[in-house]
Amino acid sequence: MTVRVLAYEVRRLRGLRSTWLILAAVLLADAAVAAVLARQLPFGELGTAAAVRCVTAVVPLLPLPIAALGAGALGALSYGHEVRYPGLPAGRVAYRRRVGLLVAKLAVTGVLAALLAATTVLLDVAVLRLLHAPGARVAALLDPAVAGFTDALRPLVFFVGLTVLAGWAGLLVTSLVRSAAAGLLILCAVPALLEPVLSLLLRQSGRVWPAELRELLPFQYGLDLVRGVDAQQLAVSSTLDGTLLAAVSAPAVLLLLAALLVQVRRRAL
Repeated sequence: MTVRVLAYEVRRLRGLRSTWLILAAVLLADAAVAAVLARQLPFGELGTAAAVRCVTAVVPLLPLPIAALGAGALGALSYGHEVRYPGLPAGRVAYRRRVGLLVAKLAVTGVLAALLAATTVLLDVAVLRLLHAPGARVAALLDPAVAGFTDALRPLVFFVGLTVLAGWAGLLVTSLVRSAAAGLLILCAVPALLEPVLSLLLRQSGRVWPAELRELLPFQYGLDLVRGVDAQQLAVSSTLDGTLLAAVSAPAVLLLLAALLVQVRRRAL
C-alpha cells in the first residue's frame, strides 16, 4: 500500500456528496438525541453511566450507536462506489493491487470513523453541558482529577473502537455482496442476531455484559429495558476479559478473511 493509493481513496471519498451528507446527518442526529437525553436527566450530580449514554447518543433497540451506523454507511459507500466506478484499469487487477486498495479503504475508513466518533463525543458533551440541569456535575467526563474520570474514559475508548469496527464491517460486508445498500442492511442485522446469542451464553455461565460494553450496545440495552432487568443485577457486571473481547471482534476478523479469500476468485475489486 503506497501513499498514492491512500491519496486516491481520500480524494474519492472526499469527492462524494454522500460522504458529507452522512457526516452531517450523524452529527445532527447525535446532537438531537443527546439533547433529548440531557433533558430527561435528573437534577444533581450526573452518574457516569448516564453521562456515557448521553454523550454516545445510545438509543435503545437500535442495532448500533448513531456514530457507528454512520461509520458503517461510510464504509459501505466507499466500496459500493468503487464497484460502480472502478478506479483500477483492466491491466491493474492483480490480486496484490486489489488487496492494496482494499487495505487503503480500510485505513481511510478507520481514521474517518475514529474522527467521527471523537467529534460526536465532543459535540454531545457540549450539548450536555448546555442543556443539562443547572448545577449538575459533568466533571467525570471532563476533569482527569475527578474520581469517575477513568470509569467514563474506558467506555468512551470502547465507543471509538466500536465505531471503527462498524466502519470496517460495513466495508467488508459490501465487498462480499457488492452492494452498499445490502451491506448496510446486513451490518444492521448482525448485532440483532449476535448480541442475544452472546447474552444467552453469558447468562449460562452466570455472567452479564460488562458495564463498559453494555452501555454502548443499544440493542442489548433496549432488550434489558424491555425485560425489566434489575439494576442491581446489572451492577454485578463481568469484567471485559480476552474471551468476551474476542467474541465481540470475531465477526470483523472473519469478514476480513472472507473478503481476502473472495478477492482470489475475482478479476476486479
